[in-house]
Amino acid sequence: MPFITVGKENSGNIDLYYEDHGSGKPVVLIHGYPLSGASWEKQLPVLLNSGHRVITYDRRGFGNSSQPTEGYNYDTFAQDLQQVVTHLKLRDFTLVGFSMGGGEVARYLGKYGSQGVSKAVFISSVPPFLVKTADNPEGVDRSVFDGIAKAVAADRYAFFTEFFKNFYNADVFLGKRISEQALRASWNVAAGASATASLACVPTWYEDFRQDVARIDIPTLVLHGDADRIVPLNAAGARTAKLIKGARLVVVKDGPHAINWTHADEVNTELVNFLGKGQPGRAESPAPKEAVA
Repeated sequence: MPFITVGKENSGNIDLYYEDHGSGKPVVLIHGYPLSGASWEKQLPVLLNSGHRVITYDRRGFGNSSQPTEGYNYDTFAQDLQQVVTHLKLRDFTLVGFSMGGGEVARYLGKYGSQGVSKAVFISSVPPFLVKTADNPEGVDRSVFDGIAKAVAADRYAFFTEFFKNFYNADVFLGKRISEQALRASWNVAAGASATASLACVPTWYEDFRQDVARIDIPTLVLHGDADRIVPLNAAGARTAKLIKGARLVVVKDGPHAINWTHADEVNTELVNFLGKGQPGRAESPAPKEAVA
């Protein structure tokens, strides 16, 4: 398995697991909490068939990456992403962030600028600023996040069971757009994450990305479900789209947080249309429209 070393903790390396498939214009897919790069399985074949090189990686503390007890903040996450980009020598690439991953996209562009980055995509993402404050009345009351932190600290396994019900809006879509087995698979990935990371990532949702988002000067697509119970549309995606000049907002009707799974066809169609064709796909690959039908 390929890894990129991004730091050290005492005597051990901090390594990020990544996958790098296909050819053409690169697309970097950044996963959400508490999953891994494998959560993009419904997007991977479609993007490959439309002629793109697709890179996924596991955030520190999650998936197959190292599980250090430090570095769980967005400056470090953006630096980790920058090391992935540098290691793979990416040029003219698109950054796609889901949920927490949208924070990496925003902070990367805010910190390092858009040189080399051709486009950005935010899917159910946490920017621009989730917490309700005097100058951010559209946000979510901080007590909600404090409650999440207490639940994770008390019993993260029980927390994940309840969390994924709202992640997928299971009361609406279980047995229709997501199976019991797929729900269990997500729980298994979350259970394998670092206990430290599972708790330490919760306060990162307080991060204020407004200045980062204001720096974005490349074509941007924002995808968000109007039934998102984790990151509400009006507190996040709708505002991000307003803050980025020329950004396109696509609201997925009845979409929960995990629209990349439950509404994969709609998400994939929008992604392919926004990214355009990379280069001819593999032999006998279906055309993009057929791939997402």
